[in-house]
Amino acid sequence: VLTDPVIPCGPILAEHLSVPSVFFLRVMPCGLDFEAAQCPSPPSYVPRVFTDHTDHMNFLQRVKNLIFGISSSFLCYFMFQPYSKLASEFLQRDVTVPDLLRQASIWLMRLDFALDYPRPLMPNIIVIGGVNCAYNK
Repeated sequence: VLTDPVIPCGPILAEHLSVPSVFFLRVMPCGLDFEAAQCPSPPSYVPRVFTDHTDHMNFLQRVKNLIFGISSSFLCYFMFQPYSKLASEFLQRDVTVPDLLRQASIWLMRLDFALDYPRPLMPNIIVIGGVNCAYNK
């Protein structure tokens, strides 16, 4: 199933049919894509969204980065809770959205290292281009 995992109906269907899933996306809220793909993302090194930090942070910036990461995980929990409930009812077992996303065979990520912060990627993540894949003259 080729799907965009931001709305996890495709991963629910792929899990139900027991077929591999391929995710095509730019970015997911709360860094859920990197958590589900099990990419290393320590808050002392990888800056969180909306902090405007680089990888060279002082102690207070690292604390702010940690607080942003914790608060975004709470926001993500409430945002994806209806989908977890839907998936649990449909699949007839307890399942969370990160559990569904961990089943992905391949992640096709449209990352652009000129705009996005470079970070470690897992082998099943394939970078397929930047924000705009077309070449202009």
